[in-house]
Amino acid sequence: MKQLNSRQQALLSMLADGGFHSGEQIGIALGISRAAISQQIKSLRQLGLEIFSITGKGYRLDTPLQPLNAEIIRSHLHGAPVHTCAVIGSTNQYMMAQLDRWQKGECLLAETQTAGRGRRGRQWHSPFGSQFIMSMYWRLDDGPSAAMGLSLAIGVAVVRALEAQGYQGLSLKWPNDIYMARRKLAGILVEMSAAVGGLCHLVIGVGINLNLPDDVIARLDQPCAHLAEQTAAIDRNKLSAAIIHALRETLALFEQQGLSAFLTEWNRLDMFMQQPVKVLLGDQIIHGTYCGIDGQGNMLLQDGNGIRKFVGGEISLRADS
Repeated sequence: MKQLNSRQQALLSMLADGGFHSGEQIGIALGISRAAISQQIKSLRQLGLEIFSITGKGYRLDTPLQPLNAEIIRSHLHGAPVHTCAVIGSTNQYMMAQLDRWQKGECLLAETQTAGRGRRGRQWHSPFGSQFIMSMYWRLDDGPSAAMGLSLAIGVAVVRALEAQGYQGLSLKWPNDIYMARRKLAGILVEMSAAVGGLCHLVIGVGINLNLPDDVIARLDQPCAHLAEQTAAIDRNKLSAAIIHALRETLALFEQQGLSAFLTEWNRLDMFMQQPVKVLLGDQIIHGTYCGIDGQGNMLLQDGNGIRKFVGGEISLRADS
């Protein structure tokens, strides 16, 4: 895990507005020489930030950026600590490696991660400052069976938080993806460590596209969406606090009532309800009509053999076209 040093933070704060800042302005503000400015610019570029340099104008970011600020995020919340960092391999892996350290609801947010993972180990692309990247620790006293369907409840919570911020056209794709305008917006990765009948440690990772550069979108292997399509100015810190608050409330309710408290909302948001789909199970392709989920969060598919149940993690679900 890496934090920006004080000069990098100050320089990034200056450039965050997306406007040009001359070398003279930066040198005075940071108290450094022109040569030192070049080194600091280079260090930010190495993090993946696109910084333009034009003679006579100075430096500017390709896209305006609002850096994460843990103090601002915490000011909208109460309870467990919230941490931020600039660069990390994976927020989930970092928290999973030291499970005894965390309080319930404690969070870690990152500007970028270099080894982010989606479902089934897929790479999660994360340009610096362009996504909401967060992991939260939770634990369940009743063991791993109590976590059945948790990722679905988390999906509902994230959509609720985004809808409350004014975002529209959101839907859920079983078991752990969030879509906007039928393109992938966000993913959820829940990891656990537990003994049968014992305490269940959970790390809940959420990644949401905020404002992806065009070249990143072009490299992705599926159509994706980002929140900037609906609003030009995203208050990352306010949005982060809203999502964290929604997740903490959801997890507390899930502990009491399980997935049943979220089934109605899931059905409202389910992208494929009563639509033809195909299920990819290894080399096998199964066609049928998607019938939603059961009380344990399993996917239900109707085909020539009746209604069949599929467990999350073993299959991929796609539109049948």
